[in-house]
Amino acid sequence: MKGNPEFMRQAIRLATDNVTTGNGGPFGAVVVKDGKVIATGANQVTTINDPTAHAEVVALRNACQALGTFKLEGCELYTSCEPCPMCLAAIYWARCDAIYYGSSAADATKAGFDDQFLYEELKKPMGERTMPMAVLCEQEALTAFAAWDASPTKVEY
Repeated sequence: MKGNPEFMRQAIRLATDNVTTGNGGPFGAVVVKDGKVIATGANQVTTINDPTAHAEVVALRNACQALGTFKLEGCELYTSCEPCPMCLAAIYWARCDAIYYGSSAADATKAGFDDQFLYEELKKPMGERTMPMAVLCEQEALTAFAAWDASPTKVEY
């Protein structure tokens, strides 16, 4: 696997500019297809009050809009830092072909962005996690899946 350093440098510039302009955290991402930048994103968590507005998610959203699809097959994602669990899941759901990252999760921890607790939480059984979770109205909730199964207009993903 071999990425293009210029795309990584662009992601790093986005991350740095995001901080120096006061627009958010030190994270930037670039989505590339066929050697061309399709979309970019920078962390907007605190500027738009959205905990999901990580650079990678913003870049994925922008790429999907630009390409008119929710599948980013054939795309590579360059991100200034190793993706957190939420972003990693989003990248997998988008079906990108590859992820290239600059700094590591350990580097992010040193800067005050510690996602390690999420990795640890995911390893725990449901009943031992910090945030309580419980099944409620399971049978009623299954009606949504029944409607999906019966839908002639569903789009598989």
